[in-house]
Amino acid sequence: MKGAGLRVLHLGKFYPPASGGMEAHLCTLARAQASLGAQVEVLCANHSVDGTGTSHEFHGRSPTREEWDGPVRVVRLGRLASVARMDVMPSLPFMLRRALARGVDVVHLHVPNPSMVLALDAVPRLPAVVVTHQSDIIRQKVAGALFRPFEWMLYSRAARLLATSEAYVRGSSLLSTFKSKVRVLPLGIELESYLRPPSAEAREAQARWTAEAAGGPLWLMVGRLVYYKGLFTALEALVHAPGRLVIVGEGPLAEEGRARAKALGIEDRVTWAGYLSPEALTGAYRAATALWFPSNARSEAYGLSQVEALASGLPVLNTAVPDSGVAWVSLHERTGLTVPVGDARALAAAARRLVEEPGLRERLSRGAQERARAEFAHDVMASRSLDLYAEALGRQPVAEDRSDASVRHVAGGR
Repeated sequence: MKGAGLRVLHLGKFYPPASGGMEAHLCTLARAQASLGAQVEVLCANHSVDGTGTSHEFHGRSPTREEWDGPVRVVRLGRLASVARMDVMPSLPFMLRRALARGVDVVHLHVPNPSMVLALDAVPRLPAVVVTHQSDIIRQKVAGALFRPFEWMLYSRAARLLATSEAYVRGSSLLSTFKSKVRVLPLGIELESYLRPPSAEAREAQARWTAEAAGGPLWLMVGRLVYYKGLFTALEALVHAPGRLVIVGEGPLAEEGRARAKALGIEDRVTWAGYLSPEALTGAYRAATALWFPSNARSEAYGLSQVEALASGLPVLNTAVPDSGVAWVSLHERTGLTVPVGDARALAAAARRLVEEPGLRERLSRGAQERARAEFAHDVMASRSLDLYAEALGRQPVAEDRSDASVRHVAGGR
């Protein structure tokens, strides 16, 4: 098997059932690498008291828990608190040394993740370090500037830096500083649950969402309700578009979002669904007319819910976030429609076009599934990651797939 004998230690922020794109990616990658023969361990913060639940808005004490996710060892470190997005985990230095002592070929860090960056900086000798750089620190400008020397120190030591798209590399001063180390590894998902015929639970959910739409278009928005997701743009767009908007997710802007919907006079056309089970979410993707993805900042570097939608054959209405991979994941006029950032009327116009232009939705739906199969399968992502590890370890060069140039050396750009 491709990964046989390779020992990988992933350092994540959280791990499912904690929700979020970074968490889902880490879980998918770890499982897929293990299925290819690698010995995989994950070290992360414990997001809740008992390790269950989806929300990681809890910032209090939690205990250390060790468990297995199939073949993947998962160590959830207890924390005293979370301060300015940094988890205070007194046992981290010891548990990191213990994990390294078990024998590790590659340490794979997933950032933003300040606690783990500092922990690795403090280790004098490390195996090959690979960093998945999912996002720059965008909004916390002061904190980002203060933390930059610690990032720089670790990135200087890293063997490879992985970006999720070439577009994001171009806009990141940190990645550009170390561009000779940068490779692109698009995030993938397990496509099968979205491509195959839905389960009974998913069919029931699809029927419920279809009934809720009451014969009109059903728009879906999926993600944590945080500033960069463009929640208010979506609500303002609904004023100028027909149908119902189902918002899947929770977060700090939920109450303000409800108040905004009421002020706009659309509260009776918005459903606040909270977190959904995977089966219920699959049903929602199948019932919807399109996914709305109106992100407004480079904090949104990719958007795994876009990939889930594409695999479900659901067109995506996204935004042209500068120097972000959002518009690369779902391509304008091929798998969806892309509109300017923060332009609610343009989003509404794209939604109306999707329901009014004959054949458009069907064409984009076909293109969505074709792109998902070609670019975003989890086993393809895992195989590419192992090739990149081998390159970092000096064992073999990465053989570029001529049909897909998404894993490439970007030192010289395109």
